[in-house]
Amino acid sequence: MARITPLHAVHVAAGARMVDFAGWDMPVNYGSQIEEHHAVRSDAGMFDVSHMLALDLTGTDATPFLRTLLANDVAKLTVPGKALYSCMLNAEGGVIDDLIVYYFAADNFRIVVNAGTADKDVAWIRKQIARTGANVSLDAHRDLAMIAVQGPNARAKTWHAIPGSESASAALKPFFAAQVGDMLIARTGYTGEDGFEITLPAAQAPDLWNALTSAGVAPCGLGARDTLRLEAGLNLYGQDMDEATSPLNAGLSWTVDMKDIDRNFIGRPALETNPASQKMVGLVLLERGVLRAHQTVFSDAGEGETTSGTFSPTLQQAIAFARLPLDVAEGSTVEVDIRGKRLSARTVKLPFVRNGQALI
Repeated sequence: MARITPLHAVHVAAGARMVDFAGWDMPVNYGSQIEEHHAVRSDAGMFDVSHMLALDLTGTDATPFLRTLLANDVAKLTVPGKALYSCMLNAEGGVIDDLIVYYFAADNFRIVVNAGTADKDVAWIRKQIARTGANVSLDAHRDLAMIAVQGPNARAKTWHAIPGSESASAALKPFFAAQVGDMLIARTGYTGEDGFEITLPAAQAPDLWNALTSAGVAPCGLGARDTLRLEAGLNLYGQDMDEATSPLNAGLSWTVDMKDIDRNFIGRPALETNPASQKMVGLVLLERGVLRAHQTVFSDAGEGETTSGTFSPTLQQAIAFARLPLDVAEGSTVEVDIRGKRLSARTVKLPFVRNGQALI
């Protein structure tokens, strides 16, 4: 039986079309996925992301433990509320999950992990705690809800919906969070637009959702979330990378911090032994057709494969991510096998869209 979020009844009452996502019954749209997409690009939209899991890691060894657990280096985090995006790797250098970690103090962090990998992640982290004997505690919070409010007007409409929140969160820079009462308001997101991700007690989530609706924030489903993140050049776990994929081949080398030669994080030896053999690029289809995952891409430098694809509502073109040989030049023409036909596409640097503006 599918799991449900604290906002499930609200979605059903609003007439959302519900689908199974990673074992959760989630809204894919509330009528028009395209309208929801444009609402985020031009105004403000919100997503129920309560299926993601917040983990609190505390204890005197929290910082050294995370410096071993994650490919990015939490030693960069010194200001309370600062967040860091990182991959958590296996010994072979494959991606167990991509996540965000928030620093509150040297002995107090919050980790937000993906819904489909949450149980696996918790088991892996507990295994590493036991292996290292680290003096830390890991607490998983299924008593929390998360709402992402995204778009150029997202912050202003959030402040309208949550009285008193503006003074606490107006000065937040991107990838910082602030505690506002019993809410954590983070200036993060997955759409390429400004906005907040708000974590709060589950019982309070329906009232906040309704307050945001009254403030003019459009409810959005997973369909728009996917087209938005693809336009923004943001990877989706399980599609653009997984346990068999090196972050170096998935466009995530910027999240791997090798500066401290003494920091032997899990997967580091494998990455040092196996440097990048592919690169992640954007594709724009130059002919009529549909780009999807797992389509073969032919280039002068060799073959590759699409990992995610969609029709971009902002660009009005078919777009995709592809892992291609390192020698493929930006702006070059490649061919994509779409149902047995080779159609021309152009390689571009990601992202396609950022802050409402087309970048290609």
